[in-house]
Amino acid sequence: MIPSTNGFLRRDYKNVRQPGLTWQMQADDRCVRGYADGLEAVRQAAHKILMTERYRYIMYSWNYGVELEGLFGQPLTYVCPELKRRITEALLMDDRIRSVNDFTFDFPGRGVVHTAFTIHTIFGDIKAEKEVEV
Repeated sequence: MIPSTNGFLRRDYKNVRQPGLTWQMQADDRCVRGYADGLEAVRQAAHKILMTERYRYIMYSWNYGVELEGLFGQPLTYVCPELKRRITEALLMDDRIRSVNDFTFDFPGRGVVHTAFTIHTIFGDIKAEKEVEV
């Protein structure tokens, strides 16, 4: 609700979704080229969220990023469900993402957890993965 000049709250507003058009990151050659929108923009946003440690960088809101550092040294019985919760919580901060599920976990080496999951967005589904040292 929008405050009015007479002290009452106005109800005559509409939420309008802004376009998701953003710069296209080219991971292969580590440069920015062109634009991304729709599903590709959400894929890129999810990648950035999962690559940013929450609370570490002052330039990001405290609602941005994923908390992974606290998992180091914890038992796998704690890490797997907690990793699922933290990834889901981080990604759902983006209003274009509806849900995150279908988590699978692999352990490719000592102290490493690899997870794959599906991100359901308003534009379609994205298969994603994240590897964490624990």
